[in-house]
Amino acid sequence: QVQLVESGGGLVQAGGSLRLSCTASGRTFSTYAMGWFRQAPGKEREFVAAIRWSLGNTYYGDSVKGRLTISTDNAKYTVYLQMNSLKLEDTAVYYCAATLYPGERRNSNEYAYWGQGTQVTVSS
Repeated sequence: QVQLVESGGGLVQAGGSLRLSCTASGRTFSTYAMGWFRQAPGKEREFVAAIRWSLGNTYYGDSVKGRLTISTDNAKYTVYLQMNSLKLEDTAVYYCAATLYPGERRNSNEYAYWGQGTQVTVSS
């Protein structure tokens, strides 16, 4: 089992920045990559970004490219999501997730472990 704990959400004005953190514990060696997803009220869960633990390969959802950056501190088993130039439409619950599968994984069904989620609210 892998446990994921997110932190760093909150309320921010449009154009501002936030950094989310997710710390993994347990059988972290079994995971291939970490991802961030988000879900706004009444909408489906959306892929945001993912990063491979070992080589640091990253990929992003189209709606966040250039504004959000995913990174890791492998020594701390922690993944970060730096969010800049936030927009009202970035308001959502953000979830950290871990996948066991290699390659690019953008579907939430491909992620086996999930954190509890952290709320990000962007105000005008």
